[in-house]
Amino acid sequence: MFSRLRSLQSFGSSTLARNTVWMLLGLGLKLVIQALYFAVIARSLGARNYGAFVGVVGLVGIVSPFGALGSGHLLIKNVSRSLAQFKANFGLALLTTLLSSSILFGLVVLVSHFVLPVAIPLQLVMLVAASDLFGNSIITICVQAFVAFERLKWTASINVTLSALRLVAAVILVVLYHSPSALQWGWFYFGSTSIVAMLALGLVIAKLGAPTLNLSRTAAEFREGLYFSVSKSTETIYNDIDKTMLARLGTLEATGIYGAAYRLIDVSFAPVASLLVAAYPGFFRAGMGGISASVQYAKPLIWRALGYTSFISIAMLTFAGFIPYLLGGEYRLTVEALRWLAILPVLKVVHFFLSDAMTGAGHQGLRSLIQLGVAIFNVLINLWVIPAYSWRGAAWSSIASDTLLVCGMGTAVLVLYRRSRASAVEMEVPIRPVRSEA
Repeated sequence: MFSRLRSLQSFGSSTLARNTVWMLLGLGLKLVIQALYFAVIARSLGARNYGAFVGVVGLVGIVSPFGALGSGHLLIKNVSRSLAQFKANFGLALLTTLLSSSILFGLVVLVSHFVLPVAIPLQLVMLVAASDLFGNSIITICVQAFVAFERLKWTASINVTLSALRLVAAVILVVLYHSPSALQWGWFYFGSTSIVAMLALGLVIAKLGAPTLNLSRTAAEFREGLYFSVSKSTETIYNDIDKTMLARLGTLEATGIYGAAYRLIDVSFAPVASLLVAAYPGFFRAGMGGISASVQYAKPLIWRALGYTSFISIAMLTFAGFIPYLLGGEYRLTVEALRWLAILPVLKVVHFFLSDAMTGAGHQGLRSLIQLGVAIFNVLINLWVIPAYSWRGAAWSSIASDTLLVCGMGTAVLVLYRRSRASAVEMEVPIRPVRSEA
């Protein structure tokens, strides 16, 4: 088994390096485009309209992971171990997305009446829900298809195309409307997402093959897929629900200020996110050797990512004061918000890599349970701190939630690792024959 693991690590290291280069090349272009797109949208919409938009995105983001019911992650797991399973898994992922997203669309529209402020139009909710539940889910499955084959140059191409079309849409919006509303941007957001979804689907069919309809899925796989959905949904809750709650319990201006700061955190974390995507199939292969092999695979990646995020956190603390020159005077308080949130990239590195180590070793259920507990904590504490402290309370709850994730994932991995080592030792102890008494 150890020789097999070494061969997997040798294969994974060369493939990981190549795929990380592709992702970083695509990322460099994507970051430039996203920075321009973010600056155009945040400045043109203003804090209030931008706050309305991110409030809706936060609400839809809670349920959007259930749009595919984890079928994209199962596709990566199954195809990374056997390429012959692609067509059936891809077809089932698309069918699952169509059926599940249709139900969730109606649910989001209904719940929005009770969760979002009346100032946010229902049509905006419908446009964002259609974009993220249908369009983004299809894009994500297409991206995951190329990840499964470890052909990440196409993954990078799809991601860059999505960012580029949204930038084009934002520029057209500004040209057509002097002071655009959140609803007007919602139409352009929907249009650009739909175009990329169709392009991505066509690319997968051309490069990897057409999907086949196969309705067979074991109960264990369905349960695991549900775990993946719960995991992504809870991740959205502790990352984005504070923006939706700010829109409801605070003001749209405060939501825009905080949302802009958190968007900068997301952009700064993109290189690490690229590494996580490139390493994801490797976690499943390493995980065949148990949690110890998965952790060994994660260790060097964590140290590299920590070096980058430590640097970027210091840079955000130092240069946050330039934000009003980029986004406008309305966002002057975003400087303080960004400085509060600057620690998040470091925390995210630790819990994301530990989480993927657990997933690769077959402990997705435990990972989802920990994330669910942190998501509940995040919602409950936000009910207290947001009405009292507005966006500052949201920032504090985000830091507390990511710290809890580090502690939870770290403890879980340590316990699993020690159990696996103890089991290995027990298996190596020879059984002594019992001496019979004469």
